[in-house]
Amino acid sequence: MDKQIKLKKILDKGVVPVLRTMDTEKMFKAIEALNKGGIDVFEITLDNPAALDVIKELSIRMKDTDVLVGAGTVLDGETARAAILAGAEFIFCPTFNKDVIDVCNRYAKVVIPGVMTPTEAINAYQAGADLVKVFPAGVLGPKYIKSIKGPLPHISIISTGGINLDNAADFIKAGVEGIGAGGSLVDKEAINNENYEELTKKAKQFIEIVQEARG
Repeated sequence: MDKQIKLKKILDKGVVPVLRTMDTEKMFKAIEALNKGGIDVFEITLDNPAALDVIKELSIRMKDTDVLVGAGTVLDGETARAAILAGAEFIFCPTFNKDVIDVCNRYAKVVIPGVMTPTEAINAYQAGADLVKVFPAGVLGPKYIKSIKGPLPHISIISTGGINLDNAADFIKAGVEGIGAGGSLVDKEAINNENYEELTKKAKQFIEIVQEARG
C-alpha cells in the first residue's frame, strides 16, 4: 500500500485505538469488535515483550482486509525497524527521535513522533514526520492545540493521552486531524468480561463524534 494511501487511511476516520498489554486472543477479539464498529487503524504499543509477535500475527490475519496495523511507544530506530519487519505500517513515538523518522521514511512507513512544544513540532516536521502527536493532550487541553495550530497550520496533528467521548469533539474543533484513544475506547473491563459489543458501540460513538465535529 502506498504511503500516502496509508496516511489518508489513518486520517479518514480520525480515530486510532491504542491497544496495550493484554492476552493475545483478547486483543484479536477487541480489534475485531472495534473494526465492526468502523475503525480500521490500530496501534499496538511495544511496552509488551510479545507485541512484535502480535503485530506479525495480526498482519497475517488481516492481510486481505482493510485493516492497518501499526506500532506505538517506539523509542528508537532499531525498535522501529523491528516493528516494520514484523508488519507495522505506521509508527507512533512518545517523543521526537530523528533516527525513528529516518528508518520509517527509508521503508516508506508513516511516522508520527510525539511532541509538546511548537519547537518540537516544527523540528519533527522538518525531519520528515508525516504527522505529529501532541501528548499528553488531556493535560494540555484543546486551547493549547489551537494555539499551536495558529502559527503552524500546515502541520497535521493527532492528539493522544486523556482523550475520551466527552472531550474528543473539542480537540477536533481545536484543529487536530485525528485522535488516539486508549482506555476510554479499548475498555479493559469490557474486554475482561468479554463484552465486546461495548467496544463496537464505543467505536461507533467515537467515529460519529469526530465526523460531526469536523462539520
